[in-house]
Amino acid sequence: MDVQQAINERRAYRSLEPVEITEKLVKDLAKNAQLAPSCSNSQPTRFIFVYAPASLKELHAALSPGNAWAQAASLIIVVFSKREDDCLIRDREYYQFDTGLATAFLILRATELGLVAHPIAGFSPKKTKEILGIPEEYKVITLVNVGKHSETISPVLSDEQVKAEKKRPKRIPLNKFVYFNHFQSKI
Repeated sequence: MDVQQAINERRAYRSLEPVEITEKLVKDLAKNAQLAPSCSNSQPTRFIFVYAPASLKELHAALSPGNAWAQAASLIIVVFSKREDDCLIRDREYYQFDTGLATAFLILRATELGLVAHPIAGFSPKKTKEILGIPEEYKVITLVNVGKHSETISPVLSDEQVKAEKKRPKRIPLNKFVYFNHFQSKI
């Protein structure tokens, strides 16, 4: 699979079935994330790969009710960083941007391997830190839920989530976010 195909196939599915998580898989995903660009090669991103059943169950307490589907994930990747670990150029803080790049590389690699890697915002960063012992100075940016896509729709999904399972949600048209040479010049 090439990068274009991985981009096209990547979907935020919520209906997941179990997949075996091995140390080899975790290292594969981590090595691909490690290759992402970062400001001055700062590499500020930190990941905790949670896949032991007891640890997953404990982490489920940090999920918001709308993300009950994520309890079916075989792996939850906790993505975190702190501003001091990356470039601070005047008022520009790069750590969240660089962490996003590394996470995107990881998601595309997971897609290439036939996995769903669905990042979410519906969780408690505070609970996540408490459960996993993440120091206070770090910002938990997202949780990436990993599993195999299931053709059987999860019974915990809302009507809107079921629709998104069946058909890719519409994307914003290019002429709404792409400009040529100047803000007033949309394509």
